[in-house]
Amino acid sequence: ACCTVSGGATSHVAILARSMGLPAIVGLDPAALELEDGITVVVDGNEGLLTVQPDEAEVESVESTMQAEEKTRAEEKKRAEEPAITIDGIKITVAANVGDISSAAQAVELGAEGVGLLRSEFLFMNRSVAPTEDEQYDAYLEVAARMGKERPVIIRTLDVGGDKPLSYLPIPEEENPFLGERGIRVCLNRPEILKTQLRAILRVSQKFDVRVMFPMIADISEWRQARQIMQQTAEAIGIPSIKTGIMVEIPAAALLADSFAAEADFFSIGTNDLTQYALAMDRGHPKLAAQIDAMHPSVLRMMSIVAEAGRKRQIEVGVCGGLASDLEGIAALIGIGISKLSVDIPVIPTVKATVRRLSAEKCSRLVRDAIRMSDAGSVRKAFKKLIEESRGEN
Repeated sequence: ACCTVSGGATSHVAILARSMGLPAIVGLDPAALELEDGITVVVDGNEGLLTVQPDEAEVESVESTMQAEEKTRAEEKKRAEEPAITIDGIKITVAANVGDISSAAQAVELGAEGVGLLRSEFLFMNRSVAPTEDEQYDAYLEVAARMGKERPVIIRTLDVGGDKPLSYLPIPEEENPFLGERGIRVCLNRPEILKTQLRAILRVSQKFDVRVMFPMIADISEWRQARQIMQQTAEAIGIPSIKTGIMVEIPAAALLADSFAAEADFFSIGTNDLTQYALAMDRGHPKLAAQIDAMHPSVLRMMSIVAEAGRKRQIEVGVCGGLASDLEGIAALIGIGISKLSVDIPVIPTVKATVRRLSAEKCSRLVRDAIRMSDAGSVRKAFKKLIEESRGEN
């Protein structure tokens, strides 16, 4: 397990822990650092509780719960290859969030129907110079090959800045780095880095179904500039352009989704940053992180706007943020009309099993009530009840 006294549930250390299937608690009281080495603790990642020196009865209870959960996961894994279809016939594509080459094979084994988010930063981190075009080509090709021709791979262009610095890509110190030079802003200011990455991706597209997604788009001019670079790069190397979309993770993009949908091939909602920016709370702040919940009515309303824009323009709208791996969140997203969930690899079978127990119509009705609620706690309570009822019915 993993415990930290900083960060929040959607901070990058928490995301990494989930991708590895590790129980994790972030934002603990600093007093946890004073615990003696070798002391027995129970880490409850579901509830965010750390129990120090549990008694025998507590240990037995935890072990019993772990065995039951392991049995459930084994049963879900048996059906991992089956599609995720709600009880009223709505098909939900379940893809994987992938952060390195080796994870792609595991994703296929657990039933992933593609890669909804390939975090290309793994090629750029922990090195002294940027990866070459050929290095990137080889990496993207290997991921795509492991997924196979029938499973699309969405590659997010370099998303650094904020809490993801690069030593060889100096960004002047910023007072508010999450509101500064991040994501597409970094690449538009350094177009050669973007062009190199796009050339590598385009070369892979000649053999496999790969697509490009631009992060941190806030303004239509940013999108058009990035898309133009994409088209010019494709023309320069004589390869047809490929499907290109945006991460919807800034409120401005969500509220103007109809304008973006008229020009983009797909949307993928990044619920972690969208929630952070909507609520004006740093997702890594230890005192505020617990309040950062993508089930907040304001965030659900923005996601509803995005989903409606996608339906009108008939483009795919997916979610690749943490809410897609959240049981209550899955129900809310289905109710909003999201057609694709890209999730942490270890939970793919569980997400599919959850979808199969739900009624899209019931989820939709509850969403209409939820967006009129006043706080995330009320929304989560309502959807938790729906999840419990769906388990009883099945």
